[in-house]
Amino acid sequence: MKQTQLYALNESIRSLDYVLATYYIELPKETNVVEKAVGMTIGQTLGTWVPVPGITDEMRDKHMGKVINIIDLPPCDLSTQVQTDTVSYLIQLAYPTANFSAQFPQMLVTVLGNDASTSAQVKLVDIQFPESFVKEFQGPNFGIEGIRKFTGVAERPLLLNMIKPCTGFTPDIGAKIFYETALGGVDFIKDDELLGNPDFCPVEQRVKAYQKASDAAFEKTGHRTVYICNITDRADRMIDNAKRCIDAGAKAIMVSYAAVGYSMVCALAQSVNVPILGHYASSGMFYEGIVSGFSAPFATGLFPRMAGADMIMMNTPYGGYPLKFQKYIQTAHKMSLPYYHLKPSMPIVGGGVHPGITERYVKDLGSDIIFAAGGSVQGHPMGAAAGARAMRQAIDAVMSGIPLKDAAKEHEELRVALERFGLHN
Repeated sequence: MKQTQLYALNESIRSLDYVLATYYIELPKETNVVEKAVGMTIGQTLGTWVPVPGITDEMRDKHMGKVINIIDLPPCDLSTQVQTDTVSYLIQLAYPTANFSAQFPQMLVTVLGNDASTSAQVKLVDIQFPESFVKEFQGPNFGIEGIRKFTGVAERPLLLNMIKPCTGFTPDIGAKIFYETALGGVDFIKDDELLGNPDFCPVEQRVKAYQKASDAAFEKTGHRTVYICNITDRADRMIDNAKRCIDAGAKAIMVSYAAVGYSMVCALAQSVNVPILGHYASSGMFYEGIVSGFSAPFATGLFPRMAGADMIMMNTPYGGYPLKFQKYIQTAHKMSLPYYHLKPSMPIVGGGVHPGITERYVKDLGSDIIFAAGGSVQGHPMGAAAGARAMRQAIDAVMSGIPLKDAAKEHEELRVALERFGLHN
């Protein structure tokens, strides 16, 4: 086999139609890491653990992967410098996109389908797609600019609430909670991810009941609160769920992308013309392993954006979940920084969101974000409407450069919220 069929330098491969995948792997120090990398790239493209007949040079040139780089961690160049029994590496491999075309399922099978023949426990820590691959993805239909036009809110962070309790109630009860919360001026109210399409609270009935509640609140306040309906379900039901909700009056929908699969979100985005909220529920199984899965910025940032989510719920380090600060920032960047032709998705920060933490999030991520406040709204001592007003008061203060403690002197709802939930420095 020619060396050029099996290996390539990074500079020579970047302009070609290859996906560059970088893996973290831990190996016993006596393991030949070059052989391991070669085994991975052959096993994930043309071959298996033993030579098989029928593989031609033309197949190798067009369809076999290539080893691009191997980096030692720490960067030891001498065998005498290795003082541990286990050595960590970053291995970068290139896979021709001709093998799987522009789709998630076969791409993921290729870059992370490690089976018994490949025998490598790895974590995908970085993946770089060529423009020829990404251009086939539609991405968000609305993006940040479209969401702002949709809501009529030009600059400030948006405010989202989710119905609490999470499940177990009828549409009429949910509509009452919706109305009381909408009076406080929230921009969106979504279903909790635990509420799908159960018999006791069907999606179509929820849409109709919540739309009436939204209209009633609008008549009283002049502010429109948009309901986001969770249509997560079996693959054969989801698009029908979405269309029935839209026919019933829904202006936006929500899907738990990790549970249904990124390709299902692609199909959904191509089938409807309303904003899609992508929820991270179930995504932990993708990135929480050290030697398995792929990194959070891809699992919860870039991939749902490529699939077509206009707004993406993300974890943060501030709500009790131990996400590293670096991963939180990188995830938001994968959603919103320029990336080929794709529109940016709007990050939704959730988990422990309350008025006292609004300034921290704006400093971290800027104002093109959505605050997902649940317990601090429904759990406000003065009621849900007051909880929503407290969040809006905090957002307005931050956007005006007014310290929250000073703003609280002018707004009772904010003062009570800060006393109840604290001030995050």
